[in-house]
Amino acid sequence: MTDPVKLAIESVDTDAVTAHEGVVAVLAEPGQRLDSAAARVNRAQRGALARLVASDVFGKLKPGEAVRMDWPAGMAAETVLAIRLGRKEDAAAARKAGAAVGKALGKAGALICAGSHKQAAQIGLGAVLRAYDFADHRTGERRMPGTVRLAVSDPKAVSADWAPMQAAAAGVLFTRDLVNAPANVLTTKAFAKQIKGMKELGLTVEVLDEEALGKLGMGALLAVGQGSDSPSKVAVIEWRGGKKNAAPLALVGKGVVFDTGGVSIKPAAGMEEMTMDMAGAAVVAGVMKTLALRKAKANVVGLVGLVENMVSGNAQRPGDVVTSMKGDTIEVINTDAEGRLVLADVMWYAQERFKPAAMIDLATLTGAIVIALGHENTGVFSNDDAMAESVLKAAAAEGEGAWRMPLGEAYDKQLKSRLADMKNVGGRAAGAVTAAQFLARFVKDGTPWVHLDIAGTALRSDETTFAPKGATGWGVRALDRLVRDRFEG
Repeated sequence: MTDPVKLAIESVDTDAVTAHEGVVAVLAEPGQRLDSAAARVNRAQRGALARLVASDVFGKLKPGEAVRMDWPAGMAAETVLAIRLGRKEDAAAARKAGAAVGKALGKAGALICAGSHKQAAQIGLGAVLRAYDFADHRTGERRMPGTVRLAVSDPKAVSADWAPMQAAAAGVLFTRDLVNAPANVLTTKAFAKQIKGMKELGLTVEVLDEEALGKLGMGALLAVGQGSDSPSKVAVIEWRGGKKNAAPLALVGKGVVFDTGGVSIKPAAGMEEMTMDMAGAAVVAGVMKTLALRKAKANVVGLVGLVENMVSGNAQRPGDVVTSMKGDTIEVINTDAEGRLVLADVMWYAQERFKPAAMIDLATLTGAIVIALGHENTGVFSNDDAMAESVLKAAAAEGEGAWRMPLGEAYDKQLKSRLADMKNVGGRAAGAVTAAQFLARFVKDGTPWVHLDIAGTALRSDETTFAPKGATGWGVRALDRLVRDRFEG
């Protein structure tokens, strides 16, 4: 697994600025006086930094954007990054500034001259998130970034701010590693093993095997995995940091480690990306890791359904009727609409066993949500306005795009079945909505529930501000923020 780049928080030392051999990052704003570190860089460069800051090029930058000055005269550094970031800029701009450093980071590391900036820890977070590089399966020279030194006026205060962010960064990178892992490596057994390893953080972990799932009546989930040699499992991860008898928040994740589409097989083009169909489960695991690392004062339980949807002589067929743990029967029209079958049983089990205060499920559920929202926003569906607003607010605070989508009884007619209580698909029209409407049937009355369709945001074919191409870790920081804001203290 990928270790986060090391962030060392230290006092400002202007003598170190010209001696650092990697990346030196300074903060500036047109019309404002350079701080002591930036002034030292400017003197070493004989005024070049001041001329840059006063230029139209720098003036047109958005907060958090940077200009590179490679092999600067008078300094040992390979690169000086001049970052536009005023003292009053918010956390989002500060994270973006840090991401510019993380992207430029090399073996010699980086020195970020943050001084007394109030968002210094957020700068560090951006750097750590963007410095991520998944290289587990590359045999050639791999990127080995050096330490990021965050030079600040008050290291003790910034270190206190950084501690919970460090936990969130570890959770994000854990999630990215899981999503990026190939399916022959991250099997259902291997995923379960990774989750079991989280016990060392103080989490309680239980893994239910197929025999146990059969006894519980999880016929929908088991039907999805019956065509694979990888056994289906449900992992239960508990963090009890709140009041002893307080009902937990339940997080439920879809963990389809590979999705061929089953008998309703997907097109070959792009099928290799279906290693990411377990991203919902990965986010749940990442959130639980974060909560344990920062000792969250809340009760949260994560449940993930781990299956593989393969084609074989034992795979479920279109037209099969399966019985969910709830007892409802489902006509399988399309075996590629398998994630909702997994979630239906795990969501019902979560409510039966834990009586949660609220429930959130995450899944790469539909291609339709990508058509609706692209890759910038996760689709948010909910039966509870206050809960939905809390999720949207938390996502916005962490810069993770989310957009609320509709639910309504009018969509139920698309799920009517001639043979069973419902069909597992409702046709092309409003595909993401009917998928959510299907899941809503497995939410008990009185349970606040949010469904997050992360099909467009879990994996990107282009780099983002905070991640290279591949897994993004979307949702770990947003849900950690939600727990802090709504379920702690």
